[in-house]
This record gives sequence, C-alpha cells and structure tokens, in this order.
Amino acid sequence: MPTTLTATQTAPVTERPAHRDPNVLRWLGAYTSSMIGDSVYYIALSWAAVQAGSPSQAGVVMAVSALPRALLMLAGGVIADRLGPRRVVIGSDVVRCAAVLAVAGLLFFAAPGLWALAALALVFGTVDAVFMPAVGALPARVTTRDQLARVQGMRGLGIRFASVVGAPLGGLGVALGGAAAAFGLAGLLIAVSVPLLLSVRVRELPADDKAAARGDTAWRDLVAGLAYIRRHRVLGPLMLAIALGDLGFVGPLNVGLTLLADERGWGASGMGWILAGFGVGAGAASLLLTVRGRLPHAGRVAGCTILAGSFAIGALAFVSGVVAAVGVALLIGLLAGLSGAMCGALLQTQADAAYLGRVTAVSGLVSLGFAPLSMPLSAAAIGVWGTGPVFVTSAAVCALGGVIALCVPGLRRAELPK
Repeated sequence: MPTTLTATQTAPVTERPAHRDPNVLRWLGAYTSSMIGDSVYYIALSWAAVQAGSPSQAGVVMAVSALPRALLMLAGGVIADRLGPRRVVIGSDVVRCAAVLAVAGLLFFAAPGLWALAALALVFGTVDAVFMPAVGALPARVTTRDQLARVQGMRGLGIRFASVVGAPLGGLGVALGGAAAAFGLAGLLIAVSVPLLLSVRVRELPADDKAAARGDTAWRDLVAGLAYIRRHRVLGPLMLAIALGDLGFVGPLNVGLTLLADERGWGASGMGWILAGFGVGAGAASLLLTVRGRLPHAGRVAGCTILAGSFAIGALAFVSGVVAAVGVALLIGLLAGLSGAMCGALLQTQADAAYLGRVTAVSGLVSLGFAPLSMPLSAAAIGVWGTGPVFVTSAAVCALGGVIALCVPGLRRAELPK
C-alpha cells in the first residue's frame, strides 16, 4: 500500500534532501519560531517575577512549570501517538499563545501579581508535557526515513539560532515596553508557527502499524510503549546511555560552571565566553549533520563522542585560563553536539513511527525530568569537596553512558539509514 500524506489537501511524497524540501523547511520555520518565542517567554517571565516578588518567590515561579512537565511527560507521549503529532503540536502552540497573550494583557492593564505568572508557568509546563513528545514524533511524518538524521541536524541549528536570537529579543522587549511587551512578542512568535504547521503535509501511518501500537486504553498504550523500548535491542540501551550522559553533563555545565568561574576569577564575562564556545561547538556539530545528512557507524560515533566528551568535562575543572577554558568548552560542545545528534537520530530512525511519541517522551523525561536533579547535588558537592573532584565524578558518570553504547552489540552496531 503506498504511503499517503495529509494536510489541507493530499499531496505526493517528494524525493529530495530535507534541506531542500519546502515541506520540511516550513516545519523548521514553525519549530524555530516557536522556540524563539519560548526563549522570549522565559526572559519575560523571569523579569516579571523578579519585579513582582522577592528573588526566592521568582525562583519558585520559574520552577513551577518543571513539575507538571516531568509528571505528565509520559502521558503526553501517549496523546501524541493517539491523536497524531501535528494536531497535538498545533493545539499546544494555540494554547501557549493564548495563555501568554492573556498574561500580557493583564500586565498591560493591571498589576495581577505573582499568581498570574505562576498560573502561566503551570499552563506552560502542562502543555510542554504534551508538546515535547509530539515535536519529537513529527519529523518522521514530514520526511522520508533516510532524511531523519539531516532533519535532526536542522533541528539542532534551529535550537541554537533560537537561543542566540531569543534572549536579546526578550531583553529588547522588556527594555522597550516592560514584561507586557515581551510577553506579547513571545505570543506573536509562537502564533507564527500555527499557519506554518497547518501548511505542513504529514505522512499518515498504515492502519496495521497503528493497530499494532495501540491498546484499548491510554494506560495500555503507555505500558506497551515502555515494553517496546525495553525489548528493543537499540532503544533500551540507548535510553540508559542518554540518561547517564545527561546526568554527568547537566550539573557541571550549568551550576558547576558558574561556581568554577567564580573560583577562578573569570567573572561573568569569562563565563559568557565559555558558554559561547560551547554553543559554537554544538552548532558546528548540528551543521555537520545537516550538510552530510548521515554519518556512518552511528552507534560507535555516539559511544566514542560521549566517552571523549566526558574526559573534556573532567579536564575543564583543571584549566586555569579563560582562553584555554573556551577551547575546552568548544570541544565539549562539539562532542556533546555530535553525541546528542547521533542519539537523537538513532531514536528517530530506530523507533517505529507509531511509538515515536512515547519514545520521545521517555527520552525527554530522562533529560528534562531526571538530569536537572544533578544541579543542586553538584552545587552541594562542590561546596564540600570543591570543583575538581565533582567535575571528575560527573565525567565518570557521563563516561558510563559511552561505555554502555560501546559494549552493547545492538547499539554499537546501529547505523543510520542510507
């Protein structure tokens, strides 16, 4: 049976590289616009929270979205697979846009206080739990399987572009019109993604694939998805490698780097240059995958880059000068970008499209639910033992992910489709 596409009207599949496919480019434009809107939103939220309350209260507001996102992520994966990722992403962006613009209006006409900001953060976190698995499942519906690795690189470039552009835009919005203007700008950027997504053609799954991946209830869908990951010769060990890699990476490269910069006397500007080096390295990795479209021996590349990146993380704690630290950070970014791109591409290509929402949900829960727990632990451990031992320990945890990737035959031999 031939594969069909659906959107506002049915259209045939076009066999062309993803970076030259207008359908994929419309998806990338929608995704990038939404991500820039997210960056502006977080700037506006943090500024408004600080203005409305104490620093501790602002911290609580910023953290409110994390709990529903972590608790509901697996359910979000089930919803994405049941309803279809395109429909879920469009609905999520509509809800997020409406919520942000509503708070922008409240701030413009009144001073609602922290309750409105906390409610917005709660809505954002709840919607993110559905949005993120759907975003991860959508590329498999907009391009052919052999282009998914290239799309992963394009997505990485979109994320980097959003992080570079979003923060200055948010700051400009706050400077010109306060938090209300910044929230309004965030809402408009998210709104841009909706018509673009409506024009994206999506590939419908064969009825047999849907039936095989769907149970009678949402709970059975979730259980079936977890069982599918556990039994899969690549996805099961890959999830463990991702979990260990992120656990060892998140703490040192977030709170640990701040404490290291303070300890070395590099200051905020030095830390900024180090973060810029990391961003350049990660962007170069995404660009490489976008241009090449495929790297051979994907499983081995993922394992080796995780392992090499872990040594670079450990070395960062023993660098004395800012210039050398920027160089190490650039190397970490390149290696982490390559390992992340390879892991993401393997998730996209190894998972059956009917399970991809649930597979993405588990991966997101590992990265966004569990890995951030290492940040307060890293800060407390540095306070007791110092930066060197904690960075080395974190690097060892990260290295375990690479060891697993290289020792499990199914994952080590995994390849991206040609």
